[in-house]
Amino acid sequence: MEIKRRNSRVIKVGDCLIGGKHPVVIQSMTKTKTSDIDKTVGQIQQLETAGCQIVRLAIRDLTDAKALKKIKAKTNLPLVADIHFSYRLAIAAIENGADKIRLNPGNIDKPKEIRAVVDALAASGIPLRIGLNSGSVKDSGHRKSSMTDKLVTACMGYVKIIEKLKFNDIVISLKANNVLDTVEAYRKVAKVCDYPLHLGLTATGAPDQGIIKSSVALGSLLLEGIGDTIRVSLTDNPVEEVIAAKCILESLGLRRGGVQLISCPTCGRCEINLISIVKELENALAAKTYEQLARPLKIAVMGCVVNGPGEAKEADLGVAFGRGAGVLFARGKIVKKVLVKDCVQTLLKEINLIHPEIKKGTRR
Repeated sequence: MEIKRRNSRVIKVGDCLIGGKHPVVIQSMTKTKTSDIDKTVGQIQQLETAGCQIVRLAIRDLTDAKALKKIKAKTNLPLVADIHFSYRLAIAAIENGADKIRLNPGNIDKPKEIRAVVDALAASGIPLRIGLNSGSVKDSGHRKSSMTDKLVTACMGYVKIIEKLKFNDIVISLKANNVLDTVEAYRKVAKVCDYPLHLGLTATGAPDQGIIKSSVALGSLLLEGIGDTIRVSLTDNPVEEVIAAKCILESLGLRRGGVQLISCPTCGRCEINLISIVKELENALAAKTYEQLARPLKIAVMGCVVNGPGEAKEADLGVAFGRGAGVLFARGKIVKKVLVKDCVQTLLKEINLIHPEIKKGTRR
């Protein structure tokens, strides 16, 4: 099965293209004070290593806005300036090298202020994200309006204001704090415009709950072809957001490159410590070099003889364990016997044989 993507227009953020037929882009947001340049740069570098492709930064004051210039000089990812309340901060962020501006219609809605920001964006060739959240969306004027209707009405009203200014480099996000409102809002807005959509939920709760809610909502929309960029918002280290986003895209076949790890849940038939092997392998595969694979690589690590051989045979590389040892499969063929203690290193070596550019540290 291949997912048929919604036909959205293409927007450029730094050197990253979103929309159209381009791969779904992973985003996150720094959780440092932007004016703390060293900490912010360090977190952006961690996010890049994890697989993040665009990063958003909170701009609370002029010091934050001015810090963008130094941060941009020390990092590689496109930077999105997150602006609330003050349109002047948006203009300052543009002047200091932001690659995209996020405005919230809930707190920047005066026509003169919107025009000032749009003029600055147009002059610099920078796109705008119209980002609505359920916590700050304004009432649509109808008492019985649902949260979904409030989000879509406010969004499209803001879009019309900006379109009248002859500006169309727009990305849209409509985030509620629950799955049903979020999914319905994106479905509705996807039918009335062709702008690229940034998917996400807001205020999702604790990490485990946030990952589950985000996976259900984002997965549902992506299966329908809706969504051009995603963020899994978590009350946690932002690297965990990127890891979760990668897993969502991998599960839907929407992520190019990288390694997809398949492993069984274990049961009473398992006679080895499969959990420790999988964790060790997962940590090893988190290295940035494995992100550069030209095509996805599927690896299976299975703990018993029921489904193990079949799953290992279907993967690019796989190990099916019995008692104390396993059998290594490569492209469906048995290669050799593998001891538990050698499993991770054996698989890493086999990956290098398939993709020698990893060993050389080069990119395809």
